[in-house]
Amino acid sequence: MVKKVLSLIIGLSLIPTVSFAATSNEIAPLISSIDMVWMMLGAFLVFFMHAGFAMVETGFTRSKNALNILMKNMMTIAIASVLYFLIGFGLMFGDSLGGFIGTSGFLLTGQTDQIGFFVFQAMFAATCATIISGAVAERIKLSSYLILTIFMTGIIYPIVGHWIWGDGWLAALGFVDFAGSSVVHLTGAVGGLITVLVLGPRIGKYAKTKVNVIPGHNIPIGALGVFILWFGWFGFNGGSTLAADPTLIPSVIATTLLSASAGIVASALYSHIKFNRIDATLTLNGALAGLVGITAGTANVTPIGAIFIGLIAGIILVEAVQLLDRVLKIDDPVGAITVHGICGIWGTIAVGLFAVEGGLFYTGSFELLGIQALGVISVILWTLVTTAAALFIITSTGSIRVSREDEIAGLDFSEHGSSAYEATNSIYNENLDMKGEFGIGLLKRLDRLDQKSPDSGEQPS
Repeated sequence: MVKKVLSLIIGLSLIPTVSFAATSNEIAPLISSIDMVWMMLGAFLVFFMHAGFAMVETGFTRSKNALNILMKNMMTIAIASVLYFLIGFGLMFGDSLGGFIGTSGFLLTGQTDQIGFFVFQAMFAATCATIISGAVAERIKLSSYLILTIFMTGIIYPIVGHWIWGDGWLAALGFVDFAGSSVVHLTGAVGGLITVLVLGPRIGKYAKTKVNVIPGHNIPIGALGVFILWFGWFGFNGGSTLAADPTLIPSVIATTLLSASAGIVASALYSHIKFNRIDATLTLNGALAGLVGITAGTANVTPIGAIFIGLIAGIILVEAVQLLDRVLKIDDPVGAITVHGICGIWGTIAVGLFAVEGGLFYTGSFELLGIQALGVISVILWTLVTTAAALFIITSTGSIRVSREDEIAGLDFSEHGSSAYEATNSIYNENLDMKGEFGIGLLKRLDRLDQKSPDSGEQPS
């Protein structure tokens, strides 16, 4: 009897041990699955951001170019996805050659366990390229833009990404860019800036010393695009944790929310102080300024730090838009160069100031701030030189800009033979099909209309 009781006790004591061992073996793949689901959710949200980009660019420009802008955004994400699979991912995350460029993993060869990570990163590559679309809107040939997209997503962006997110030399120095203020946004903005300088301003934008406002045709659509981008940014920054970390993710989401909110408040109040009214387009772009500003340090700063970063980004936005548009006469229809470039620089530098670990305000050390500045300069120089080289190749066979007649009539007709709005399509077709003096007169009237300054007093976006 005693032996039976002892055997029963020993048997019962083994049950929790066996159960615990089974649980331990099952929990690892469960955690891995949750991490993958979180990263894929982030990829879906970043993909949806492209709807936001399309709406912002369409709403902030004229109706006669709406279809062209939609097609540019649609083609961008398609080209970027394929090209990033073929070459971009390997250049960015392959075995490093001197910390400069990846040399393996093309077509995901030997990287079957990285397919999910590839999908997430492909969305970022497309985001970088589509920033250029807004800056060059309303006057670039579609073919020229698509060729530039190939250069950007296939070579220019992946190499910057390797320096910072791969095993590159900037990563080795300790450069911090959690989700891409420099890797994605600054790279795309510098590419846009160089292209705008080659293209020149839109017809009628500048007349001697006068700066004409060319207002967008549908600000509600632009506002919807901003909300979509803000929503998607939670995946842009949150998904960059690459794991469902229950301590890190809430912090990243909170800093993203607070910086964007502060950017709106700052741009609204500052535009009111500067222009005696709250400017709608500047306030909408203020949200994006705050989002770009926090992207580099979203995991490294406190909520209070995020608010300060967003507030400063909102003020920078208002001043920088005026500087580019009215002083430097750089025609950027949607403010992409300011939002993604200048605010991207601020966001990257802000890490050196506000980062809890290594930031100047917390440690008194300038080391991280210096590394961040070096990274910004390096990204600008690389993108400037390579984009200029790409444009030299593209322009060697002809101009990248549409003809004057096509620009006046609208790129929807010249590039696609159609229109985003049926009523507009009917009016243009009826008149442009007429021959003789009436048809010529219409083009002349459209030309004069494009060169007139709308007396709305609205500030450029």
